[in-house]
Parts: sequence; structure tokens; C-alpha cells
Amino acid sequence: MPLHPFAESFNLETAFDDITEYWSPKVVAQVNDQYVKIAKVRGQLVWHDHAHEDELFFVVRGHLKIEYEGDRMVDLPAGSMHVVPRGTLHNPIADEECWLMLVEPVQTKHTGDVASPLTRTIEAQLR
Repeated sequence: MPLHPFAESFNLETAFDDITEYWSPKVVAQVNDQYVKIAKVRGQLVWHDHAHEDELFFVVRGHLKIEYEGDRMVDLPAGSMHVVPRGTLHNPIADEECWLMLVEPVQTKHTGDVASPLTRTIEAQLR
């Protein structure tokens, strides 16, 4: 019997069919104490940080930019992977629809301690 309710394997491309809202990640797998999430994004999220957790972004489709303090910008075309270090203020931006896979510890809050209309609870991400 599986230890968690996620499928052992699935098609990543078709998993995005169930995503209907931008900036609303969905947990699709768990690896030890890390969640694997997918999300469709467009526009910008909100400036936030995760005080105790690193966050991995993998761009499946589209193009993502991540703004950092001090006018630094990371440019991520499809196929790119980037790790945002814990405690680092950042703001993800997608000018057009972008598909992301995220890997982060299970306790990671969607927008850290910043509340926004786009913030999703972990319970919402598990649905």
C-alpha cells in the first residue's frame, strides 16, 4: 500500500490539464519531505521569501523571470532550472502563460509570510 496518495508515475504534460487557475500550484508527488508541484503562471506573483526553505523552479513550457532585490533578474526559458535560496526576497514573473514544476519542502508556504489574493494554502494545493 502506498505511503501517500500520489501516483508512482504520471505524464507531466497531461498533468497540467487539471490546472485551471494561474499561480495556484497543485501537489502531484511527494519525495521524502519534499513536494513536487506544478503550476501555470502568468503575470507576477508577489515579492516574498521563504525564511527556512530553498525553492526549485523548473520551466516546463514558456518563459519565467525571477526578480531579486537590487535589480537582479534571472531569465529562465523552457527547460531551465533555478534554485531560489532560503531567505531570499524574490518575485516570479511570466509575461505569457508559463508551466512550472516546483520542488520544495512540505512545510513551505506558497508566498512565505506575505498574504496576497494569489496566496494558496497547502490544503488547496493538495486538492
